[in-house]
Amino acid sequence: MPASMLILVYSSIQLNIMSLLKLRGELNAQQRIILAILGGIITLLIWWALAEALAQQRPVVSGELKELPSTFDTSISQQQRDSILRQDSILQSQATSFVKVYPILPPPLKVIRSYQGLLAQDELVGNTSRSIWLNIQGYIWALIIALPLGFILGLIPLFRGLFSRQIDALRYLPLSALTSLFIVWFGLEDTMKVAFLAFGILVYLLPVIVQRIQEVEDVYVQTAFTLSATNWQTIRSVYIPAVFSKVMEDIRVLTAISWTYIIIAELLNRQGGIGGLIFIKSKMGQIDKVFAILLLIILIGFIQDRIFSYIDKRVCPHKYLKYKLPGLQECQYGIYFILLMLLAKTLLPTLIPSMAIWAALLVGLVMICLGELRIMGASKAGK
Repeated sequence: MPASMLILVYSSIQLNIMSLLKLRGELNAQQRIILAILGGIITLLIWWALAEALAQQRPVVSGELKELPSTFDTSISQQQRDSILRQDSILQSQATSFVKVYPILPPPLKVIRSYQGLLAQDELVGNTSRSIWLNIQGYIWALIIALPLGFILGLIPLFRGLFSRQIDALRYLPLSALTSLFIVWFGLEDTMKVAFLAFGILVYLLPVIVQRIQEVEDVYVQTAFTLSATNWQTIRSVYIPAVFSKVMEDIRVLTAISWTYIIIAELLNRQGGIGGLIFIKSKMGQIDKVFAILLLIILIGFIQDRIFSYIDKRVCPHKYLKYKLPGLQECQYGIYFILLMLLAKTLLPTLIPSMAIWAALLVGLVMICLGELRIMGASKAGK
């Protein structure tokens, strides 16, 4: 290779490295893909290295205790308990073979293999769907309460002056300490879990809605006033679109908070759900399954965030598009249809059968797909 070619390649590599280290620099599509793959590989390698570093050698002996006698077991005396533990220690010390165990951090492959047991023995699909449905109900109830209250507080100075301080103070409540109150008020069933989750979202969402109303630019309000719009027309044409276009981003941020609270709620009554499953597996020392469930929650949260992002792009297209594309209306109808059916199921759980929800979901997805096909066709024609 000529020296000039080597100099050219070296200069290109140097420029690429400098662009990657530039403050607030932008990455192109190829760089994003390569760095994302490289980052994933590095993360897995660090995870594996830490797991191996924290691994322990466990002696393999016959007749060893699989479970230590509990201090609360009154069927045996303290002397018998000490004798059992002493005998087990002698067996452990006389062991001649050892097996590697991971009591603190399991390696990635062990976590992946644990999904087979979770699916076959622990009803992972059923527990996951239960938690997702509780999460959806909590979001819906929080929005049902937060939206009207937020608009009343944000638009009417009388109510804002009376209650804004109290609403802001709710954010400082330690919600995990209120679980006993929710048990007293709602019992230990799913109603308590939904109420706890809805309240956890509400205390963050309500002040945000009030703030978003205050952020609406006066030029739009003055334009509506110039056009002789009534108060209701101003709310419908100015405040509602402006607030909804920003609240969708706030709802995406609350995804992590919602899953935190649903785990806390499910720990109170371990009758199903991911939270109860995590508690049971951690008590049994099955750390690999605990990590597997945590990875599943991260995946669900990521998918949920992408769904909220998609809804935002289709319900509020003016934020992303300069003109209305054909097919947007079909997508919006599909989204609204699914959301209305979820709302009906939440408000009237006994009257709306589960099959109706699945049918509504299928119909809504068909409408969304048809709309997306029209949008793709229009985009290709525009190019």
